[in-house]
Amino acid sequence: METVGKFLVIAGGVLLLLGGLVWLLSKVPFLGHLPGDIRIERPGFTCLVPLASSIVLSILLTVLLNIVIQIVRFLIRRGP
Repeated sequence: METVGKFLVIAGGVLLLLGGLVWLLSKVPFLGHLPGDIRIERPGFTCLVPLASSIVLSILLTVLLNIVIQIVRFLIRRGP
């Protein structure tokens, strides 16, 4: 039962971080409005396909994750 509790706490933390990230990204004015983002508007219907925004976000997150991994590797090699 202890394992389930740890899993739920970790899953909750991950969901909290993802929710915060989505909330922060919704405040960025250019995401969803870049050239290459497809927006179809009809009366009572809107379809948004953010292709360019997805690519930009993917590149930024890849660079950020690689930096974090390099820092962690450096700290592990350095030792206590």
